[in-house]
Amino acid sequence: MYTASDLRKGLKIEVDGEPYEIVEFQFVKPGKGQALYRCRIKNMLTGATLDKTFRSADKIGQPDLEERDMIYSYSDGDNFVFMDAQTYEQVEVPSEILGERRFFLDENIEVKVLFHNGHPIDVTLPYFVEKVIARTEPGARGDTATNVLKSAQLENGYEIQVPLFINEGDVVRIDTRTGKYADRVSKG
Repeated sequence: MYTASDLRKGLKIEVDGEPYEIVEFQFVKPGKGQALYRCRIKNMLTGATLDKTFRSADKIGQPDLEERDMIYSYSDGDNFVFMDAQTYEQVEVPSEILGERRFFLDENIEVKVLFHNGHPIDVTLPYFVEKVIARTEPGARGDTATNVLKSAQLENGYEIQVPLFINEGDVVRIDTRTGKYADRVSKG
């Protein structure tokens, strides 16, 4: 159990049996009475946010969270199968949990899977992945204005915006947190 004085931004707490993460935190000490801890918390299962106020005497639950290093194996319809490197146990993660990040998975990529009460609720990918550009229009010669981007498609169908000098077959590095182009690794 946490006490209200333990609260801070980024802390994971349990409210009504569900895990929440504190995204904003404010300590308020009125002139008279108890200190208050105002928090904006985000539900880690649904993504919904709500405002909650705790008094200094409140006890806050600690969620049953476990993060395990796993390796991506394959996709099975709408589920993605990950394997624990130590126990070889396989876990299926629904595509709703991964969202757009599913386009950045490659076989044998190491990820961190977050479990709540034994069920996977989140997958953390490496910050950068390298992908090959499958299709893009050639850049217009002489169009050298800074920060001009064009659309490109990866092998798996995901579309990103890349600079004009990127061509088909080039390997690019993509930031998995934003889903955007970071830099070119090699020419195709």
